[in-house]
Amino acid sequence: MSGILDLLNSDLGKSIISGVAGSTGNDSDKTSSVLTMALPVLMKAMERNAATPEGAEGLMGALSGKHDGSILDNLGGLFSGGVDETIKQDGAGILKHVLGNRQQGVEQILSQKAGIDAGSVANILKVAAPLLMGVLGKQKKEQNINSSGDITGLLGGLLGGNDSKNEQNFLEQILDADGDGSVVDDVAGMFLGGAKKQSGGIGGLLGGLFGNKFELFSIRKAQIY
Repeated sequence: MSGILDLLNSDLGKSIISGVAGSTGNDSDKTSSVLTMALPVLMKAMERNAATPEGAEGLMGALSGKHDGSILDNLGGLFSGGVDETIKQDGAGILKHVLGNRQQGVEQILSQKAGIDAGSVANILKVAAPLLMGVLGKQKKEQNINSSGDITGLLGGLLGGNDSKNEQNFLEQILDADGDGSVVDDVAGMFLGGAKKQSGGIGGLLGGLFGNKFELFSIRKAQIY
């Protein structure tokens, strides 16, 4: 199964990046950087939520209904003339549900590393979140997943499965960054503890984006509220 970062390198992924960039008024390269960092984090948060029976059933229902993948069928129409406000409102709701009180901190991390303001990051994520749900809905349909118990397997597969423990720990680190210090300090601890992985996968790609020890500590405080 193709991972979520493989998707971003596909024709569909490039269309999503281009469309999101155009609809939010941001540079395509920076939009790509934001999505490359953000989508695995969002999926890890979804995987956490789906770890409970209630969370899994809720996600299953969403992917069987509103977010069944049909949003991907006409991206040209979706992005033509700007994304409809209802899509952005839907995205805002998804982000609130998935990230909760971690949302602002995650957006600040992405802002620092992508080199664009947090408001622009927030707009990118509002548009991207329904598209990510559409990707999951399409994968659910293609893999004929009909049980809420199999949802975590779908998410785990797209995140790289159990063969990428360091990468999974990295994503957990972002989501678990505490509120009493710098998010960057928390994330740096992951890398400086020897878990930085440069060879492919989510860890290698995100590691390159988040940079080395000195780059991490040069970023000023980004707080989780």
